[in-house]
Parts: sequence; structure tokens; C-alpha cells
Amino acid sequence: MAETTTDRRTFYLSVVYGLSAIMGMALGIPALLYLFVPPRARQGNEWVDAGDVSQLRPNVPEELQFRRRRVDGWRVVSEKTSAWVVQIPKEGLVAFSPQCTHLGCAYHWDDSKKVFVCPCHTSAFSINGKVLEGPAPRPLDRYAVKVDRGHILIGPLQKASNVA
Repeated sequence: MAETTTDRRTFYLSVVYGLSAIMGMALGIPALLYLFVPPRARQGNEWVDAGDVSQLRPNVPEELQFRRRRVDGWRVVSEKTSAWVVQIPKEGLVAFSPQCTHLGCAYHWDDSKKVFVCPCHTSAFSINGKVLEGPAPRPLDRYAVKVDRGHILIGPLQKASNVA
């Protein structure tokens, strides 16, 4: 039977290689998981309280401010946003996104003309969000809306179709 002898140099090399392999796995496995495993689905499309429904008057849009949580990869960001909310007698409660559908500019309600006006590129929208004039290609985008115990709840954004 042949005896195997290892010298000191071979022993140290095998220890160094073994420790290097362990450190490489300790760093490599989490990096691979980060790159190739998508994050778990978090709560999306949550409903946010935007205010009291009693503060709205029929056919008078109000810009309501609220905080919404947005998932950005692995981060959850709480951001302040707004919506133009109007009580339309035949349609009910409607909430519009605060960005113009042309280039995303902020628009405002012109009470004297009774239209939403985008001052940047002269787009105008009716109280129903339909394009009246200007370069805007489609009606205003709407949020899903519901009322729960007198509070306005804003849901996910629904893009308007190109049909005006």
C-alpha cells in the first residue's frame, strides 16, 4: 500500500483555494439571485384615500392631493400626487390624471371657459376629459374611483383610448 504524503506547500494551497471558493460562493450566489430572480409581486393597484366626497360640488372640478405608494424594482416609494376629481351628474364621480395627454404637462381648470386648459401647447379638454382643441391625441387619462363611507378612493390609472 502506497502512502500519500502532503507537504506544507500543498496543504496551504488547498486551504487558500478552499477559502477562496467559499468566499466566491458567498458573494456570487446573492449576486446571481439579484440578477436573475425577479422580486416578489408586491401589492399593486392599491386604493388611496383622496378626501371627503362632501367637499365636491356638481360640475366643479377640484384638484385633490394624496400620497401613493409606487413599487420601483425592489424599492417602495411614497410619492405625493394629485388628481382632478369632478362629480358629473350623468357619469358619477370621475378622477383625471393631472398630466396632459400631449406631452405630460400640468393643466388647470379654467372656470370662466368651463374647460381644462394646458397652457404649454393650448390643448383644451371638456369636463368629461374629451379633447376640444389642440395637439392632444386622446382624452385625459382617468383613475379608477370608488366611494367608501363618504371618502373618495383613487385606484389604478386607466389610459384613455385614442378615440376622442
